[in-house]
Amino acid sequence: MSNVLDLYDQAYFSFERAAGATCALQCVWVYDRAIDIDGLRRFHHHLQRGRLSRRMERSPLPFGRHRWVASNNQPDLEIVQKPRAREEFDAWLSEQANTPLDAEHGPGWHLAVLPFTDGGAGVSLVISHCLIDGVGLCEALTEAASGQHKANDWPAATSRPRWQALREDARQSARDIPGIGRAVVAAAQFARRHRDHAAEPIGTPAAPAPGENVTLSTATVFLDAGQWDARAQALGGTSNTLLAGLAARLAQRVGRLTADGLATPSIPVNERTAGDTRANAITNVDITVDPVRAATDLREVRAATKQALIRHREVPDERWALLPLVPLLPQRLVRKLVGVATGGTTNVVSSNLGALDAAAIRPDGTDADYFAMKSLYPGVTTAIMHRTGGVLALLSGRVHRQIFISVLAYQPDRSNSNDTLRQDVSGALSDFSLTATIGWPGAMPVADLTA
Repeated sequence: MSNVLDLYDQAYFSFERAAGATCALQCVWVYDRAIDIDGLRRFHHHLQRGRLSRRMERSPLPFGRHRWVASNNQPDLEIVQKPRAREEFDAWLSEQANTPLDAEHGPGWHLAVLPFTDGGAGVSLVISHCLIDGVGLCEALTEAASGQHKANDWPAATSRPRWQALREDARQSARDIPGIGRAVVAAAQFARRHRDHAAEPIGTPAAPAPGENVTLSTATVFLDAGQWDARAQALGGTSNTLLAGLAARLAQRVGRLTADGLATPSIPVNERTAGDTRANAITNVDITVDPVRAATDLREVRAATKQALIRHREVPDERWALLPLVPLLPQRLVRKLVGVATGGTTNVVSSNLGALDAAAIRPDGTDADYFAMKSLYPGVTTAIMHRTGGVLALLSGRVHRQIFISVLAYQPDRSNSNDTLRQDVSGALSDFSLTATIGWPGAMPVADLTA
């Protein structure tokens, strides 16, 4: 088993370092009763010894590919001693979201539990996206909760003598040369195609103050799975296309449309296989749809998604062809490419994890009452958001008979409060005649939405 980073993982790490901000995932479990701390300790123990028990080690060559090594800085389980009211849960989750993570030096993840004053408890797991993607994380949770983690025998950090590391990494770079040559050609073609035909968003964001930290807006939504499926079927779509349609409608509300009023959802496609050691085993397909029509008829979204998947199999995303160049580029140039990698000012991510294994919602060995996974960008600045054109991302999954949708947003030219985002999400859900709950049930404030 090779421990050389996949080119996409290498690029992900390089883009994160160039941007100066961490991309992370946060899993959240809520119990309406006291949690079994011993069970949670066992869960934490298995996480430490499963597929999360690694970190990155840089190549001694400035242009070399990094490698996976065993983590020697494993995180402790944080047990908050003083209970808090459920009304403070969101604030605590935000504190956890800002936990320092480092996929290179460790720790790359952090597990914590907060007891509630009413006897319940909340659990948070924050992890660097450089270590794993959403589907891989769900598998890691399932393995840890089942006590069946598969130990990855990564080499110890700094176990290679420098001369050996230089020789092996030079050989790897030599094997990458054909791909680099193709990437140079692809880069020239990409530049020519996009020089004159880049889609312009509605409005132009004002220049930001350099280096000013910013908190992105977030919202978490819970819906009945039966209602969700029935609505998707009634509109001629599927669960995936309903999420993409909702993303398009939300993009319309926040102003992330092309100049001709179209939405451009980007749909991650899982490519993880058995025994896959990649951190991010995904690609993306992009579609262009009318957000107005999406609310009443999902057939256009469904057809566009089908065609995009067919096109992806025949003609892979041209951005992926550029990946072999990333290890060769200086940080200043990588920083300029971040906007290309993220999709630009009209991009909206529509990511569906599908049905989670039941074990994934049992961190203490028993079913949590609620679960959701969230995308995070701790440490992001207005300068980064201006360079990338902001962000709008929806992440969804199915747990038993419940659908969760977490939304992360920042639009450089408009208000970016949580209340504003919740109003936008409320309106988009109402457009689809969906009844939902925004916020964690049992905590205040919570908005119950009825179409």
